[in-house]
Amino acid sequence: MRRPTIHDIAREAGVAKSTVSFALNGQPGVSEATRRRIAAVAHELGWQPSRAARALSGANAEVVGLVLARPAGLLEVEPFFMRLIAGVEAALGADDIGLLLQVVGEDPAHEMEVYRRWWGQRRVDGVLVADIRVDDPRLPLLAELGLPCVLLGNEVPGSGLTTVGVDSKAAMVAAVAHLRALGHTRIARVAGIAEFQQTVLRGQAFAEAAGPDAVVVSADYSGERGAEATRELLTSDRPPTAIVYDNDVMAVSAVGVAAELGVDVPGQLSIIAWDDSPLCRLPHPALTAMSLDIPGYGAAAAAALLRVIAGERVPDTVFGTAQLVVRGSTAPA
Repeated sequence: MRRPTIHDIAREAGVAKSTVSFALNGQPGVSEATRRRIAAVAHELGWQPSRAARALSGANAEVVGLVLARPAGLLEVEPFFMRLIAGVEAALGADDIGLLLQVVGEDPAHEMEVYRRWWGQRRVDGVLVADIRVDDPRLPLLAELGLPCVLLGNEVPGSGLTTVGVDSKAAMVAAVAHLRALGHTRIARVAGIAEFQQTVLRGQAFAEAAGPDAVVVSADYSGERGAEATRELLTSDRPPTAIVYDNDVMAVSAVGVAAELGVDVPGQLSIIAWDDSPLCRLPHPALTAMSLDIPGYGAAAAAALLRVIAGERVPDTVFGTAQLVVRGSTAPA
């Protein structure tokens, strides 16, 4: 079927096209009764505003964007982003704002091209920016474009961009303190992507809290790399008695590797996961985890972005600190 136009609405309502335009754009010069009648006809015909026309008029797109520079295969099994997006959608839906999601693989340059295109075509009113990196090349571009944004990360001095983050350092200190209280001294960490801001912050806290025998192996949040790192640690000359994982997918994979190598969890190896998705309750034993309200985090970031889009000066905020949830995967050394 042909898409209904303002001309169709004007014919059905018995008014001029200019009257329809004034009514649908909230401009003065139209009585309230006429405005209601035109809105009813537009709804009945299924009329929607043209994206191109809205861009030319300078009107808001009523859409915000989120670009994920991650492998599509990882997103199939990584619960974090689905929970984050659920929170974002809950906050945006209350204001009838849409979310435009694009997955671009592991190429930050591709992500930057998406921002240029979206903003040039006025397809979005603003963006949420995930996976903040050290010396992140996206941040100068976003500032140069003037694209309203909120960074899902901790404060970046000098960027001039609003951040909504979590206290990664305090959470890591709590995780290590739990293991030390159980008598563990050989504690290892399987870390996320090395250049990510949160990986660096957790690393600083881990180095300070875990002691001189601490070991860190870098991974990429995938189950495959998490399993490889676990096998590397458990077959080393001085295997750790406890390992902290930077996400739940890698921690779940570790349980299988430990069983394969004949290492009892938690009798010989204690495991702490991050993010505490339902995955953490599937293995036996269930995984001790650092738990954060991820949907709430997404909703808080989306709410901050809507304020930035509205022209407000929004201060950097810390949403919260992940809390330790003790289950069966940790025990005395």
